[in-house]
Amino acid sequence: MPPWDEFVKFLVSLLVISNPIGAIPVFLALTEDQTSTQQRRTARVAPLAVAVTLIAAIWGGYPLLRFFGIDLPAFRVGGGILILLMAVAMLHARRSGIHQTSEEAAEAEDRDAIAVVPLAIPMLAGPGAISTVILATESSSGPLYTLSLCAGPVLLSLALWLSFRFAVPVGQFLGKTGVNIATRLMGLILAAIAVEFISEGLIGLFPALAQKG
Repeated sequence: MPPWDEFVKFLVSLLVISNPIGAIPVFLALTEDQTSTQQRRTARVAPLAVAVTLIAAIWGGYPLLRFFGIDLPAFRVGGGILILLMAVAMLHARRSGIHQTSEEAAEAEDRDAIAVVPLAIPMLAGPGAISTVILATESSSGPLYTLSLCAGPVLLSLALWLSFRFAVPVGQFLGKTGVNIATRLMGLILAAIAVEFISEGLIGLFPALAQKG
């Protein structure tokens, strides 16, 4: 079982990156032509797909890095830069193109089944979230530790389901300004997490930096 503070940091990172509050306008836009039954189904399927994707990354991500010969410190720096770019976009109250390009958004308008693609992947369980769960397995001391990390994606999935299930009233209550404020606050937290990832990765690549500090 990971230390409690490390698990809380891991869970907060996932929540901030996926941003359930900020995803509400996207969910409403993608499902505006759906019936209430179809909208509820999308609200169930998308969080489930997010949980499955991130749990798969928890179990298979680190072995995949080793297969390609990628050092974890290098991945930590790369993942930190990726997350920092997402944080900068959030500070401007917009979704990063890392989540979804304009071409993918236009293509999604012609799809009936948007719960998995593009809503779950790559918008919610995108490169940033996948990088975060892979980095969280660095300190894994065995299968039990790795299994306990799966609680993070499960709790994230629950938060996403709640935000989508009550998307209409929450969206009306917060308004565009409220959503933007929440997104900027989450972006600030995410930027701090990204800088920590980058600094730890650089220390792993260049141990002399730790001695200078």
